[in-house]
Amino acid sequence: MVDGARPRVFVARVIPEEGLEAVRAVCDMDLWEDELPPPRDELLRRVAGCDGVLTLLTDHVDDEFLDAAGPGLRVVSNFAVGFDNIDVAACARRGIPVGNTPGVLTETTADLAWALLMAAARRIPEGDRYVRAGKWKTWGPMLLLGPDVHGATIGIVGFGRIGQAVARRARGFELSVLFTSPRDVAFPGAARVPLEELLERSDFVSLHVPLTRETEGLLSRERIARLKPGAIVVNTARGPVVDDAALAEALSTGRVAAAGLDVFPDEPRVPAAYLALENVVLTPHLGSGTRETRAAMARRVLEEVVRVARGEPPRYPVP
Repeated sequence: MVDGARPRVFVARVIPEEGLEAVRAVCDMDLWEDELPPPRDELLRRVAGCDGVLTLLTDHVDDEFLDAAGPGLRVVSNFAVGFDNIDVAACARRGIPVGNTPGVLTETTADLAWALLMAAARRIPEGDRYVRAGKWKTWGPMLLLGPDVHGATIGIVGFGRIGQAVARRARGFELSVLFTSPRDVAFPGAARVPLEELLERSDFVSLHVPLTRETEGLLSRERIARLKPGAIVVNTARGPVVDDAALAEALSTGRVAAAGLDVFPDEPRVPAAYLALENVVLTPHLGSGTRETRAAMARRVLEEVVRVARGEPPRYPVP
């Protein structure tokens, strides 16, 4: 950036105006306005010469991206709490901080996880389809039965902010809470147990781990086989955490009663095996999808871009 010039910032998608207005006020902003992500060659062209870039999970930040941006790039800010689309080590080697949105979307994502759990357990989407198809003829004592949620056991895999927020909701339904975590966490009424024990004891399993080399394929075929018969699986973490083929097979046989899935390995593609099943609730990566939360995310990431592009230290750097 030339002394006295306004920082140049590329924003890789239209986001709530609450964030964009902060950038427009002090930066020269280039906004990708299409609904779909910028193609790779266009992304590399648009980031050239930028001081700051706002990315989404669909935008891969690697050495090629950083080379295209050039030596003036000062910050990459990701519109998400996860950052598996970013080679953080490559950014660190060049002294480029990476920001995200920790804390902003915790409660909203926990709400969706709980909604998926309830919808899958009480078979709400199935009931909706049943009514719309004109199949409902009378009240029936055996119609679309599901398990009780209250008084059951939930296993929370990953006990960070979102996992603990789900546990708080579980207490309101008088569930027993088991969790896995790299370190013990003081949480009243919850017990830390090994993953295999959690899978064997839990009526509901909710996934809340970041996507890393260690967590990719965490819910493998072997571990799915250890699930308590009739368990329900919820995933609002990342798609690659689950072996989709194995989970779909277990759902088709009834070994796993139902699933609520908000994330998939190759979004927006959803595995065909899931689409063929009635006992799966599918949502299009809506974890943070409320007006209030997306606006807060926009403010957080773009304030970070503006801050660092102007030469100030980041507030929310990814470790």
